[in-house]
Amino acid sequence: MDKPLWEPSSARKAASNMTAFFRKAEADWGIKLADYEAAHRWSVDEREQFWSSIWSFCGVVASQKGNRVLVDGDRMPGAKFFPDARLNFAENLLRHRGPEPAMIFRGENGDRRALTRDETYDLTSRLSQALKAHGIKPGDRIAAYLPNIPEAVIAMLATTSLGGVWSSCSPDFGVRGVLDRFGQIEPRVLFAVDGYHYAGKRIDTRPRLAEILAELPTVERVVIIPFLDTAPDLKSVPKAVALGDFIDPFKAGPIAFEQVAFNDPLYILFSSGTTGVPKCIVHGVGGTLLKHLSEHMLHTDVKPGDRLFYFTTLGWMMWNWLVSGLASGATLLLFDGSPFHPNEAVLWDLAEREGMTVFGTSAKYIDALSKSGFVPKDHHDLSRLKTMTSTGSPLVAEGFEFVYRGIKADMALASISGGTDLCGCFVLGNPLGAVWRGEIQAPALGIAVAVFNDEGQPVTEEKGELVCTKSFPAMPIRFWNDPDGAKYQAAYFERFPGIWCHGDYAEITAHGGTVIYGRSDATLNPGGVRIGTAEIYRQVEQVEEVMESIVIGQEWDSDVRVVLFVRLRPGLTLDAPLIDKIRRRIRENASPRHVPAKVIQVTDIPRTRSGKIVELAVRDVVHGRPVKNIEALDNPQALDLYKNRVELNT
Repeated sequence: MDKPLWEPSSARKAASNMTAFFRKAEADWGIKLADYEAAHRWSVDEREQFWSSIWSFCGVVASQKGNRVLVDGDRMPGAKFFPDARLNFAENLLRHRGPEPAMIFRGENGDRRALTRDETYDLTSRLSQALKAHGIKPGDRIAAYLPNIPEAVIAMLATTSLGGVWSSCSPDFGVRGVLDRFGQIEPRVLFAVDGYHYAGKRIDTRPRLAEILAELPTVERVVIIPFLDTAPDLKSVPKAVALGDFIDPFKAGPIAFEQVAFNDPLYILFSSGTTGVPKCIVHGVGGTLLKHLSEHMLHTDVKPGDRLFYFTTLGWMMWNWLVSGLASGATLLLFDGSPFHPNEAVLWDLAEREGMTVFGTSAKYIDALSKSGFVPKDHHDLSRLKTMTSTGSPLVAEGFEFVYRGIKADMALASISGGTDLCGCFVLGNPLGAVWRGEIQAPALGIAVAVFNDEGQPVTEEKGELVCTKSFPAMPIRFWNDPDGAKYQAAYFERFPGIWCHGDYAEITAHGGTVIYGRSDATLNPGGVRIGTAEIYRQVEQVEEVMESIVIGQEWDSDVRVVLFVRLRPGLTLDAPLIDKIRRRIRENASPRHVPAKVIQVTDIPRTRSGKIVELAVRDVVHGRPVKNIEALDNPQALDLYKNRVELNT
């Protein structure tokens, strides 16, 4: 039966921020927004009206907005939003003051710390003064090698309060991975910790820091946040000072927020780096702020007092997305550590104890939780949880079903997709709409999303390339070290000139939702037929014996054949009956063309540090080609499992 998994109640829709936004826009512009589809059409047809409405509805703080909203709007890239505006990112995140909690942190080792909004402001004030005394000025880069702790948020706020540019990695990155990123952007100050906890282990980062600093000559100061120990020995770390000593000379007071241009740089984010040195993607102050405000307040229905959580590290853009929740008056719930240590309940303990209202995670976590047999609703009070979001990879239809069956039946499930390229989403949740099995609910307001076929024509209910046909404020302002814009142009605009081609293989459904079938560059082409890898994963993940899998196309006999690698449950061995079971599942639920020519058992699946499996790296290894940047991987040793496999010679 074609019916949704969940629909919001009339009361919930009426009380949503999105409904309030639509009513205000109708009054302001003399228009009628009958439903979400009409509102989305208005938001892309009348971008000046829409983004002006976001600015006013979300209460952007600025010393100057200016009269111009969009200049050269038909250029992509090249359009300029709010070219006369002057504002400060940190000022917008710190506008909510008072004794309410701004951040609550829980560590894997049981630590809990809470900071009020006033305490967060005061610590930011002191650190901002310390950085300014060091000579930090607008445009200077500040880098962080930190876990997901309150001090990381404060360091970002202090940096951006001065107009500085923030960039970060998580402390599990190896030396080469850090240098491949920070070495390109030449930071003046580096924030770091003495170590961190993961899966019950204490991991000292000081030896790695010494190696990193030996090759980062631009770093003048290393500010160490004690995390493993209260008073760590810093003699082995050049140019190091403890955070307490760094801010000790400065008393809290009003912050002198540096007013910068809308399109001045805010963040430098990095591509995954699995196909070479990571690209440095520069995001602007105003575009990032407006996009995050629209996604939090409208699409996620975040309101003051909400408890907003995302399971993320500082190496993933979802951290940048999470911390912007401060601008909407949310309390950030921060967690650092393994999501399965000491057991599957750890994040659900956090949800119950802290009254979490928005739970953000990855599709891989949902799949792993489902396979673990742990059912959160049976053990935890999740009465305050109103929304769950999932990203990082496509959430399969069965993942949707598990969420409603095993976590909570009455809540919004927003599968979301976009990425580092826009530090936000192209397609995401709609608080006014139904949740359909396996579908992302809606295109983002203000974003002209479409799916193009190979001829560059828009199609629905047909697979093709996910594109954006009009400029939007959160487009990267540039790539670092790309003076003529050639890298930027090549990344998005070569396939369809003047159109952003995102690199996702997707389909717009009859409900107006979206299904993502995987990355376009990992799409399989057996017999010339394009197959999204997610179509195969969806079936394989339903085979009880399989924990996870990775699929590639192998060049074979002047064609491409599908090769599936599977990691099985402990103690199991891949045999002919299990191979037949896997193939039958795929044949019956996908198509005969999806059936792998080879099914091979492995003990590990290589992935990036944000948890994404790396099909292209495995494909290169299978074909004997070098993997350009194994430092981008969390477990690079896993690639050895795919080398010289005799099974692939026949």
